[in-house]
Amino acid sequence: MPRHLVIMGAAGSGKTTVATTLSEHLGWIAAEADEFHAAASIAAMTSGVPLSDDDRWPWLESIRGWMSTQARNGRSTIVACSALKRSYRDVLSGAEGRVQFVHLDGAPDVLAKRMETRRGHYMPVSLLPSQLEALEPLDADEDGLTVDFLEAPGHICAQILQGLLLAGS
Repeated sequence: MPRHLVIMGAAGSGKTTVATTLSEHLGWIAAEADEFHAAASIAAMTSGVPLSDDDRWPWLESIRGWMSTQARNGRSTIVACSALKRSYRDVLSGAEGRVQFVHLDGAPDVLAKRMETRRGHYMPVSLLPSQLEALEPLDADEDGLTVDFLEAPGHICAQILQGLLLAGS
């Protein structure tokens, strides 16, 4: 059965780096959830306006649809996606195949420093507080694990592979 790993967390937590590293190791197709946003949503965030839940539902449904399409074609996936709220993760969990979440968690001040130094991304540091306010950690009944984002990417990936029983993959 195809599997999907959603690498989640606030902006600056290293989702894309970890997703790319895992994709290279596992040979699974990877996607950046930002690529599924409508142009209007990207424009809003670029201007420092946080998205509402109503803005996010079509985005999440689009990601879920992509994951299901990949599963129907026998492919497992890795998606770098904030997936901040349980309700958002519930939408993504509806994809065909097994959906697991990896929450990259850590100190908010580190997130802000990372966001200030990164280049080529539209998300301003001013939106970090709204992300942290919306963030709901994984519940015990959700399929996944939480990893400290301060570790080196290779170590984070090793923890994920071992924690989700993918180490032999």
